[in-house]
Amino acid sequence: MKTFETILCAVQDGIATLTLNRPKALNAISRQMADEMTEALTQLEADPAVRVLVLRGAGDAFCAGGDVRDMATAQAAPGQRSADEALEGMARYRRMTLALHHFPRPVIAAVDGVAFGAGMSLALLADLVLLSDRARLCLVFQRVGLVPDCGALYTLPRLVGLQQAKALALTAREISATEAHAMGLALEVLPWEQLHARAQQLAEAMAKGSPTALVLTKQALDASPQSDLPAMLALEATSQAVALTSEEHRQAVQAFARKETPRYVWPVPHTIARNGPATE
Repeated sequence: MKTFETILCAVQDGIATLTLNRPKALNAISRQMADEMTEALTQLEADPAVRVLVLRGAGDAFCAGGDVRDMATAQAAPGQRSADEALEGMARYRRMTLALHHFPRPVIAAVDGVAFGAGMSLALLADLVLLSDRARLCLVFQRVGLVPDCGALYTLPRLVGLQQAKALALTAREISATEAHAMGLALEVLPWEQLHARAQQLAEAMAKGSPTALVLTKQALDASPQSDLPAMLALEATSQAVALTSEEHRQAVQAFARKETPRYVWPVPHTIARNGPATE
């Protein structure tokens, strides 16, 4: 894997870990980071050894959003950049967003500290979101006169409903980890010191599963909101036909017949109640 300047990327035992690595800037997304994210995701997608991706931030933050200083330097004369120039500049962020959204394997976002603006948008692109108890989320765009980007206009209404999405986007209101969990934006909330270990635990469980079945299931579920029952039944049938002929399925059936412990066992859920201690 290539060495990057603004991100860290490593693969071990089927788990790819992509770390936003600008901790002094709270991992704000610069133009360089957006380009490097796209390149890294493209390389990871092409690597057959990768079975699951963990997305995280370095230090005590996930991502503070777009780098405002970087935005300022992108304009030759502040306030004078044309809409066409701005649209051309947004292309790199669209490429990054699509690379993460279309990543074929499961993506786990481990969110600690701030996930503001595009940082929150990135987290919402993951398949599973884990939050630390000190995570803070905000679609901060209105505060700087901008529109939500990096896919938030697509993902947020699908996760929380249109009215709640409008409330979060139009007010730029900050929400806590427990409130985000109650809205359905996160799978679990954990003590901050347990966050990354839990993400690793879930990634290890997925890495032991059938890569064929995981990819097919993710693709089908992603297609579901824009589909209908007959179309989904057809997709279900073709996907199952592929899964039934896979080596992973054959081995799992044989292990079941021998009464062996399944390789794919999901770890016990762990979360923090809204007004109580961590529970399992």
